[in-house]
Amino acid sequence: MDSIPNIIKAILAILFMICLADMPYGYYELVRTIGMIGFIYLGIESNKADEELWKYIYWGSAVLINPIIKISLARSLWNTVDVIWAILLLLHIYILYSKKTNI
Repeated sequence: MDSIPNIIKAILAILFMICLADMPYGYYELVRTIGMIGFIYLGIESNKADEELWKYIYWGSAVLINPIIKISLARSLWNTVDVIWAILLLLHIYILYSKKTNI
C-alpha cells in the first residue's frame, strides 16, 4: 500500500519538529526508537522501489538515530538534523506525489 510509507513519513516529520521544543528526555528516547523503526521500514520500501538515494538516506538515518548505540551530538546539531529530516521526509512525499500525478 503506497499510503503507509507516506503516513510514516508525515508522522516522523511531525515528531522531529516537536523535538525542537523543550521536551522531557523520555520523548527524545521515544523518538529515537520510533525514528529508527520508521527509517528501517522506509529503507526497505525504498529498496523495493529501486530508489537508491532514498534507500541510503533512510538506512543512514536509522543508524544515526538508533537508540542502541547512541551517537552523541550537541542539542543544536540534533535540532538541525531534525529539521533536515523533516524537510527530506516531506520532500519525498511531494516527489512521489508529483510523479504519480505528473505535476
